[in-house]
Amino acid sequence: MRICVVGAGAIGGVAGANFALAGHEVTFIARGANRDAINARGLRVTYADGRVATARAAATDDFARAGKFDLVILAVKAHQLGDVAPHVESLCGHDTVVLPMQNGIPFWYFHRHGGALEGRAIESVDPGGRIRDAIDPRRIIGCVIFVAAERVAPGEVKHTAYDRFPMGELDGSSSERIAKISQAFVSAGFQAPVIADIRDEVWVKIWGNVTFNPISALTRATLDNICTDADGRDLAVRMMRETQAVAEKLGVKFRVSIDKRIEGASRVGPHKTSMLQDVEGGRALELDALVGSVVELGELVGVPTPTVLAIYQASKLLDRTLQAARPAPA
Repeated sequence: MRICVVGAGAIGGVAGANFALAGHEVTFIARGANRDAINARGLRVTYADGRVATARAAATDDFARAGKFDLVILAVKAHQLGDVAPHVESLCGHDTVVLPMQNGIPFWYFHRHGGALEGRAIESVDPGGRIRDAIDPRRIIGCVIFVAAERVAPGEVKHTAYDRFPMGELDGSSSERIAKISQAFVSAGFQAPVIADIRDEVWVKIWGNVTFNPISALTRATLDNICTDADGRDLAVRMMRETQAVAEKLGVKFRVSIDKRIEGASRVGPHKTSMLQDVEGGRALELDALVGSVVELGELVGVPTPTVLAIYQASKLLDRTLQAARPAPA
């Protein structure tokens, strides 16, 4: 399968490297030192069990010259997707599947959804529907990321836990194309179950994103610290309850309890969330899709989210403070 991975950070790097190691033809859309390192030396992955492997793949920053692919994986952060979206069609042939891999509420949430909210853009994720208008919703297969990883250097990533990418057609149907995509993930060593209602799985993941990510950014605590500290756990539970109330108003059914979700996060150990990694790296924080979207949807369905809102506002202030302290570009 010809696969293009847009973004060679933690998740895109692990996914693309595994695909290449499994024999798929992989091209990364990457920039600067990361692009140069992949082209010169390949992409090096250190796995949780200590194994180290180097995957050979092409890397370019030119969408127009990259070619056409069977599968396009969008592995950039949610707040970067608006800039990427207008270029996605240049990577697509007639039957190309687009698989967005963003944390938080995805821009496609109300695409092929049915009901009164069909096609609605979520402003905190997709202001003005820019992404919605750029990417044909018929190409999209929903996917949720249950992988813990970090990029440690240009052309190098570390996979610390989990290997699960549940996926589903946005309208809940079964299809030949999703069976092929799922099998490609399995061939690369991942779990990729096909889910009848992918939106339920989205909320199981965002339960963690909306709580652990901003709490870790504000406190510098790792997952195990948040889950075992009395104050950290209490704050997480209150945020999760508010989030669950919003989701259930939208018709979502949760297959696990809050306690089980926290226990699962605790087992990951001393992992730094992607948002804490961004704080330490001086990068912009992925707040709107992970936290602001829950506040927006709560307002939409009439469910108050006071704890989530307070943490969102504090995290936005942190982000502005960090960005103001960054050196001006040369």
